[in-house]
Amino acid sequence: MVVLSKHVIEQLSIAKPHKSGGSGAASFGIPLIDLSKPETAQNLLVKACEEFGFFKVVNHGVPTELIAALESEATKFFSSPVSQKQKAGPPRPFGYGSKKIGSNGDIGWVEYILLSATNPDFDNFSSVTGFAPEKFLGAVNEYVKAMKGMACEILELLAGGLKLERKDELSRLVRDEESDSVFRVNHYPPCPELQETNDKEDKDSIIGFGEHTDPQIISVLRSNNTSGLQICLKDGRWVSVPADQTSFFVNVGDSLQVLTNGRLKSVRHRVLANSKRARLSMIYFGGPPLSEKIAPLASLVGGEEDRLYKEFTWFDYKISAFNSRLADNRLLPFTL
Repeated sequence: MVVLSKHVIEQLSIAKPHKSGGSGAASFGIPLIDLSKPETAQNLLVKACEEFGFFKVVNHGVPTELIAALESEATKFFSSPVSQKQKAGPPRPFGYGSKKIGSNGDIGWVEYILLSATNPDFDNFSSVTGFAPEKFLGAVNEYVKAMKGMACEILELLAGGLKLERKDELSRLVRDEESDSVFRVNHYPPCPELQETNDKEDKDSIIGFGEHTDPQIISVLRSNNTSGLQICLKDGRWVSVPADQTSFFVNVGDSLQVLTNGRLKSVRHRVLANSKRARLSMIYFGGPPLSEKIAPLASLVGGEEDRLYKEFTWFDYKISAFNSRLADNRLLPFTL
């Protein structure tokens, strides 16, 4: 168990044992990483990623105006009539989607915009009446640039904490011009079914976005001031993450777990539906180039017999993940 001082702990509520996760009154600590103090952040980052695969970033330097501009444009789009939004979808692979998540039967109480973070294409959105794609594009480009910078800064701090020879051993994969990074905006409208039932078990079972891990290297998340995000601890308990619209949350992805030979853990997470308030989240998924080979770094493996994962390309893993269900253990086919 990682031990952190009080000034780097935020309290979470622990989900009670329950078939759907529930919510309870117990508390737990989430690591807080202060990016303005890189000398202390390195080791805290490694500990947080080893224990939880998840942490909160403060003093990140991203202007609030940048965040607000993108949120405003996204809200305008999601406020459009359904018939108009549908003109921008379904995602192939990018565009607008609603309720259906992936191609294997997963659904959730969510609508979303999915874009390439390397080269956003807004052709899908040009026919949406009352929406200005050019303003959205400008806001997305500025926001993604900031998220990429933050992701790379975190990965370089992790490289230092892991004592890797190269500072850019991890960040170079995201900085690469061919990086297969993705940007997603999720909108979770208030759920009428939650308003119509007083059964707590029913309330806890309506999922906005089902449990999963992120396949990329790193994910940087920001949401408005509405709760719903939960992460799963090692013992299987779910904890609710308090809403915070001024900070960012970061997930370790499957690819980073493989690169560190399982030392850093890809976090399983989900989003519960909300009965009264809409939730808007914006996620940058930092991924490697499609042709990049993903395998445990030699410096983090004692010997060949200690390797936990096979070598694979990001393209191979991406196809495998696409053909799986959200809750599947996507790394299983690549485990030695």
